[in-house]
Amino acid sequence: MAESGAHLTVGGGDAERPSIFQLLAQESLMEAVRPALRHAAKVLAEAHPSALGFLWRSYEELYLLLDLLLQSHLLSSRSASFSENFYGLKRVPRAAGGGGGGALGRAARARSLLLLCLLPYLLRRLRRAVSRRRDQDDFSIPPAPRLHRLHRLLACGGGAWAALRLAQTLLYVAGRARTHSPLLWLAGVRLTALTARDLDLMRRERPAGPPGSGLVQAVMGVAGGVAGGVATALSLGTFLLQFLEWWYSSDHQDSIKSLTSLPAPPPPLHLLQPRPSSPSSSPPSPPCCPLCGRLLSNHTVLSTSGYVFCYRCIYAFVKSSQRCPLSGYPTQLHHLVKIYAS
Repeated sequence: MAESGAHLTVGGGDAERPSIFQLLAQESLMEAVRPALRHAAKVLAEAHPSALGFLWRSYEELYLLLDLLLQSHLLSSRSASFSENFYGLKRVPRAAGGGGGGALGRAARARSLLLLCLLPYLLRRLRRAVSRRRDQDDFSIPPAPRLHRLHRLLACGGGAWAALRLAQTLLYVAGRARTHSPLLWLAGVRLTALTARDLDLMRRERPAGPPGSGLVQAVMGVAGGVAGGVATALSLGTFLLQFLEWWYSSDHQDSIKSLTSLPAPPPPLHLLQPRPSSPSSSPPSPPCCPLCGRLLSNHTVLSTSGYVFCYRCIYAFVKSSQRCPLSGYPTQLHHLVKIYAS
């Protein structure tokens, strides 16, 4: 049985054809890097909301600029995206025979950059806009039918795209397709493994400076250096991220708990004794909304800071400012939690 399944780990008779496991691993790499960077931006914005709050408010645009800089540099110098270069793969024209193909042309790099960076960004913004509009229309009577049709269209499109990707992957595994992803087919490229000859050429080649004045060459050189530094930092961060995923995995945590878990100490005795009520103490004043100063109506708590407001007051404030009015923590509408009296 091992011999019959050997074609899953090696590309048939072509030693430079990547296995399906390499391809799926490089796809999942950026899916893990992006949430990690998002969490880092959120932590920095919450620690210093006045100075670094823009990292969270404009995260999608900043990530797009970083992604464009990084992928453009690697496509020009390595003919691969960040995740593909991390796993020792490169892009070659789809019509090229064997494992060769040389460097990517300008049109192939432009198509690859469009499908790697701009298309995912536009899809994320569309889903976010539809989700935000749907949350707002949940409070409208009757709900907008056009929004539900758009949401249904996105769901159907996502299902059709997933089915197309699965069919393309199965065709690649069976040896009937040269690419495992429809995006690579649209870009007109396919993936092959880096060879010793490719690595030797990368070490010896020095990319020529762009045509133009010395200032343009200097700017492009600085941009290339920054992109190379970002690529190196992300590579090291990826190793750290994979280590943290293993460290915080359920199996590893269970083994740590079995070795280091201790019984919880009992609470102090003075906390268990009921406090005597003073007959002369005045009744507590009713709570007021920090925004309007009136008695709280339709109590709503912010899960990011713990403060309680009127629902109308905090909904309007968070919708316009996207932060907590008292603590300044970055806040979205889904952080509003209504409090119901028992």
